Amino acid sequence: MTAPISELAPVDLPVAVVDLSEVVVIGAGFGGLEVAKALGRSGVNVTVIDRRNHHLFQPLLYQVATAALSSTDVAEPIRKILCRYPSVRVIFGEVVEVNATARRVRLSCGQVFGYRHLVLASGASHGYFGHDDWAQWAPGLKTIEDARHIRSQLLLTFERAERATDPIERQRLLEIAIIGGGPTGVELAGAIAELSRHTLLRDFRSIDPGSTRITLIEAGPRLLSSFTEEMSAYARTRLERHGVIVRTGEAVEEIGPATITIGGTSQPVGVVIWAAGVAASPLARQLGGTDRAGRIPVDETLAVRSQSQVYALGDVALLSDPEGRPLPGLAQVAKQQGIHLGQALARHLKTGAPLTPFRYRSRGNTAIVGRHAAVFEQGRFKVKGWLAWMSWAVIHVYLLVGFQNRFLVSMQWLWRYLTYEHGARVIAGDFVETDDPKAVPLPRDRGAALPEGAKTSVGL
Repeated sequence: MTAPISELAPVDLPVAVVDLSEVVVIGAGFGGLEVAKALGRSGVNVTVIDRRNHHLFQPLLYQVATAALSSTDVAEPIRKILCRYPSVRVIFGEVVEVNATARRVRLSCGQVFGYRHLVLASGASHGYFGHDDWAQWAPGLKTIEDARHIRSQLLLTFERAERATDPIERQRLLEIAIIGGGPTGVELAGAIAELSRHTLLRDFRSIDPGSTRITLIEAGPRLLSSFTEEMSAYARTRLERHGVIVRTGEAVEEIGPATITIGGTSQPVGVVIWAAGVAASPLARQLGGTDRAGRIPVDETLAVRSQSQVYALGDVALLSDPEGRPLPGLAQVAKQQGIHLGQALARHLKTGAPLTPFRYRSRGNTAIVGRHAAVFEQGRFKVKGWLAWMSWAVIHVYLLVGFQNRFLVSMQWLWRYLTYEHGARVIAGDFVETDDPKAVPLPRDRGAALPEGAKTSVGL
């Protein structure tokens, strides 16, 4: 049986602890949510802590970045999702310290929470392979803020090209580079090609958006390395048919405000988007024993090998399949892990039953390449083209949280398919623009002073 809450924490916990829970879940992504729901159904006392108040459906985030969907279409308030479980409490805050010895976590505001069991599901951020300074010129895509920023950068580059008088500068602005040939990079390239060649085609008078040069750069030998060579070749062919320039076997050496360097050659660029690498949440490193990507090894029950009563899920967990290959950082992996751990932990807390091993059952890998074109693989079953595109749509709509989101996204996709129209073409926030035409417009705080000679673009 579960011990009373007053007996959960070690006696040496400091007075600073203001709340004790049987289980603390850090992160309300796919894995964290499923753990909380399973424990909530069993009446287990759970505290869910997240630095954002919404659950984000990251697989569709690229469509927010390319103005196909609004941010509210891919996000749902965490409290709304978990409100039906009275034993689950949601805390809006950022965890900055995990002390597994004292069984406590500390928030950035100084508040401390004690726990009996800890579930770390804090996800991942961008990884720049030791070049963190590139982040200011090449934003990644992990949050709604990232998607809004990329969308604004894309739309701003067309606005700046429209008013540019120098033809060389105008062409530079219409150069878009995407670094990384995985599913995110491929999906971004296809979506931006559709945006420039169809949606924006009649919106401008001085420029032809269809002349935009989109370059997809992959350091490896082919796109979509997790797929078979046949599917990789199909994705490349389809992208090139849409006008995307694909460069494989070439690594980016430098990124600046208006140029990128590949193979010792610098070339002008208007927008750069990073889709090449990720790094697990730094909270995992506080537990020790992480790999180069910041993931912490877990055993087959999803328990952290080096800690007691600590579990890790999703992007922060390092777990291999029976063939020795690390499980991929996919939504379906995190979701299955969350369901399994939540149910197993609930049984353990209620009856003392031992935790059972987790077995991942792949639902297949899929990536959209462009309009009615995608690739899908599950074991020996492979399909590409329109059927794969429909499968991709059905799978992603099904995984969305909430009926309202599923209905809205389905209707918007149908409308887009029939009309090529993107409705979320909004430049969000204030952007500082200096007299230097090659300077990338950067978002600024409303209360901050503008640099000399600068002006802002507000919600065009």
